[in-house]
Amino acid sequence: VQLQAYGGGLVQTGGSLRLSCAASGTIFSTNVMGWYRQAPGKQRELVATISSGGDTNYANSVKGRFTISSDNAKNTVYLQMNSLKPEDTAVYYCNYIGYGTRAFQSWGQGTLVTVSS
Repeated sequence: VQLQAYGGGLVQTGGSLRLSCAASGTIFSTNVMGWYRQAPGKQRELVATISSGGDTNYANSVKGRFTISSDNAKNTVYLQMNSLKPEDTAVYYCNYIGYGTRAFQSWGQGTLVTVSS
């Protein structure tokens, strides 16, 4: 599965951005897609995930501010980010895990989100 992520950019504190990630290739009907982020000098961390069944999961730090959604017809997952803070500055990576006879995982190329104070 190939993942193409886009939508990052520079925004002021309190602003909003919407990230998109389009998946192509052989996509399993049972899957989890999500967003992770990595800030300079820090480990990559989970931001939010959404399963093919619609179940969502969020990091505590983004609950109430970020919303993950998906368009299964377009094999695309979105991350709406509101009330952005400087600590949200990071490279955001799209992730896909497909469950067939075994699990398959793919990562997107990353998109930079910079929140200025």
